[in-house]
Formats: sequence, C-alpha cells, structure tokens
Amino acid sequence: MSTTTSPHTAVGVLTLRPLDPVNHAELLHSWVTHPKAAYWMMQDAKLVDVERAYMEIAADEHHHAHLGLHDGVPAFLMEKYDPVHRELTGLYEPEPGDVGMHFLVAPTDRPVHGFTRAVITAVMAHLFEDPATRRVVVEPDVSNKAVHALNEAVGFVPEREIQKPEKKALLSFCTREQFAKAVAA
Repeated sequence: MSTTTSPHTAVGVLTLRPLDPVNHAELLHSWVTHPKAAYWMMQDAKLVDVERAYMEIAADEHHHAHLGLHDGVPAFLMEKYDPVHRELTGLYEPEPGDVGMHFLVAPTDRPVHGFTRAVITAVMAHLFEDPATRRVVVEPDVSNKAVHALNEAVGFVPEREIQKPEKKALLSFCTREQFAKAVAA
C-alpha cells in the first residue's frame, strides 16, 4: 500500500506509509519498550525481537504495519490485520469486510493537545478509504480506559469481553456509518 496523507488537521499533517522493519526497528524499539507503551506488551523486547516481530508482519499477507508521520516526523504506528486469520481467530463471528486494527502513539516529552484523537481519526479514515472495509474491529485490554474513550470518540461500540491468550480484551466494532457520525459530531 502506498503513502496516505490526511487533510491538514488541527495538529498538522498526518501521513501513513508502509513500515520498513529493518530501517525502523530501532525507532519502534524505543516506542514499544517505553513505559507508556505497556499495553503493547513488548516492554522487555530487545532490538532484535522488535525487528523480528515486524519482519514477520511484513511477510504476513494478513497483517500489515504502517509508520505514521506528523508533519513528516515519525510519530505513531498502525497495524492492520485480517481478524479471520490473525488475533481474533475463533474468538468472534467475523463478517465480510472486517478489518482489525492496533495503533500506538510514540512517547513524547512535548504532548500536543488532541494529538492522539487526531491519530486514531486519521487511522480510521485510512482504513475506510478501502471500499472493502465495512467494519473495524479492535480488542484492547479491558483495563486500558484511555483507549476505550478514544475508541468511543471515533464510533466504536463495545460488544463484550473476550479472553485472548495474552490478555482479557474488550471486543469492539465500528462501522463506516458509526465512524462518519462520530467524526461529524
């Protein structure tokens, strides 16, 4: 997939481009091992572990990683996956057009008000650019209240708690219509 640029947002221009697991491994390592990324579950990962994990994603036809840029500077990560084949296999009844998503905002010592909400909005807009995407599926940790609020802000509706091997998760869905209504509000 090629680079996608959002319209100029209140926080600047947000761009998504395919992740290069070799060239971006060191950057990602600094993000995923940061204390703010505890829910990413890679706190103790070594650089080689991060590179290997993203090399596996790059080789997987059902999982894709994108680097997010804020005004041209790396600032977030987005993963898109097919929940029929990854993450949620056997944990819910998938529908045609379901797309799974994870996102991580890079740690910063200069936070920008509204940035994370702008990121999730840009990520969702990117996913819905594909006409085949009918619904986005997420499964954040049940205790991650901050991401639940962000998900709700862009139209996600929680369905139920599920037990994944690594966590208890809140399975939530957002249709194209729910997203459009949420961001228009």
